[in-house]
Amino acid sequence: MQSNDARTLLSCAVPTAVAGVVAVAVSSVLAGGKGAIGAGFGAVVAAGVMAMGLIVLQRTAKYLPHLFQAMGLVLYMTQFLLVAVVLAVFKDTTLFSTKAFAFALLAATLVWVGAQTRAHMKAKILYVEPESEDERKPGGAKKSAPAGSPS
Repeated sequence: MQSNDARTLLSCAVPTAVAGVVAVAVSSVLAGGKGAIGAGFGAVVAAGVMAMGLIVLQRTAKYLPHLFQAMGLVLYMTQFLLVAVVLAVFKDTTLFSTKAFAFALLAATLVWVGAQTRAHMKAKILYVEPESEDERKPGGAKKSAPAGSPS
């Protein structure tokens, strides 16, 4: 994982964890122990799904850049379906408060998306590959000829 990718992941995970802790605290006050468990589970599900998506998308960008946009669309649909399956499985559970779970899941997802947006806006990612040290040396790699010139 590149350093800017790890930085993006960290800058998304930390605020989401803080939001999860706040959700657990609020849910424990409003709904008791089951509310705290539900909120904690919701925050973990949201963070896990979003982190998995970010990692998959970063690897796709690195190894298969021509599939990046299509993979993004497939990934978002997969994340949506994965969360829908989790919601369907735990729809009638008595293990935790489903309302606390849903609100924590929503809050953690919104915090993750906001943090990811901020991280990408602040990242200084080169969109052009700079010349390497070998290409600058006189005996280094051959530079490309101008467009239209015979080679």
